[in-house]
Amino acid sequence: MGNELPKQYLPLCKKPMIYHAIRTLCDHHSIAGVITVLAPGDEEWSRYDWSEFSGKLIVLKCGGATRADSVLNGLTVAQQKNLINTQDWILVHDAARPCLTSAQLNRLIDELTSDAVGGLLAVPVADTLKRSNSENRVKNTESRENLWQAQTPQMFRCDLLTRALQNATNINVTDDASAVEALGLHPKLVASDAYNFKVTYPQDLALAELILQNRNNS
Repeated sequence: MGNELPKQYLPLCKKPMIYHAIRTLCDHHSIAGVITVLAPGDEEWSRYDWSEFSGKLIVLKCGGATRADSVLNGLTVAQQKNLINTQDWILVHDAARPCLTSAQLNRLIDELTSDAVGGLLAVPVADTLKRSNSENRVKNTESRENLWQAQTPQMFRCDLLTRALQNATNINVTDDASAVEALGLHPKLVASDAYNFKVTYPQDLALAELILQNRNNS
């Protein structure tokens, strides 16, 4: 993002980016609690007022070197503190996806509550995909049939997700679903939309601001 401030704290509609994801999760009637996993040395969090979420929000400063480490550490500490049980559903969400809606949450929860594995929000790939060679020239065009772009939240039972992440410590997993897949299981893809995008570049932040402003004014 070209900014010294960690991405999750960049200002978005006069709030830190992470605020918007937390608000959507805390406002949902089916979610009992929201655990935010921070880096042990995070000093930025305390600069903001989070009191409006005091009934649901819990902060654990146990983040790790990777996303998988942070999720596993959060699950481990939360179970040690009796904040969650082994059969609880866990929804893992990126702080950098501030445009998540309650409708997307409803769809995810409704479709997965009775599922044996769990799953994730995702959107079918619409663009033509090109694979390049070392000189950034097109090597070939990839088929987009049955290809989906993964989003978050990703929803799994606590014990399954913990076991999957423990198993994946020596595997390169980029999300929770891929850790579950490494166990030989098949998470369900729940249709989402492009509004639930991940803020990665400065222009993404500007787009997220427009989306949130439009929602707030509607």
